[in-house]
Amino acid sequence: MEIELKLKLPDSTSHQKLSDLLSPFHIKTHLQDNIFFDGLNSELSSKRAVLRLRFYNDDSLCVVSLKAKAVLVNGVSRVEEDEEEIDPVIGRACVLEPSKLLGIEGSRVLKRVKDEFFIGDGEKGFVCLGGFRNVRGVYDWKGLNLELDETTYDFGTSYEIECESDDPEGVKKLLEPFFMENGISYKYSEVSKFAVFRSGKLPE
Repeated sequence: MEIELKLKLPDSTSHQKLSDLLSPFHIKTHLQDNIFFDGLNSELSSKRAVLRLRFYNDDSLCVVSLKAKAVLVNGVSRVEEDEEEIDPVIGRACVLEPSKLLGIEGSRVLKRVKDEFFIGDGEKGFVCLGGFRNVRGVYDWKGLNLELDETTYDFGTSYEIECESDDPEGVKKLLEPFFMENGISYKYSEVSKFAVFRSGKLPE
């Protein structure tokens, strides 16, 4: 179970201000390209599951992940997640031709998709849904691993900060006063990036 605190920032000004404040704690920045898939008959989405390929930093790394049963309440996300690395060249081939996902040998995640959602049986297969790009700054701040995101969709850009933790309420107690002291506005995130992508519009 992955547990994350997700706080939405209102605009690029707030994002830049927070980035500047956290700059002494910067570890790395990732350029991420996120591509999503479903079954031809919506086998995944009908069961609240998401299959994603994430490419990092000009395809230096590719991670396939299966997420399921996501719940996001008061900025705290809980989701079942299974992920593993695959060859980025194979990943890109699957984006162009989603049926190639069925031919990746030795992948635990894709075997689960086939076995649990029955994709690949008979005439069934995968469809590529498209996706979005993300610039993620990673920071080590007060013992927390913070991820500051600038996410670019076809219809606009959103800003968010995330922190994976088994104690999201404890993270809130550290982050919220820091935001208030520095005049940074925020809201609890109400929808996932994938849900925003599928809705076709930015959350208000």
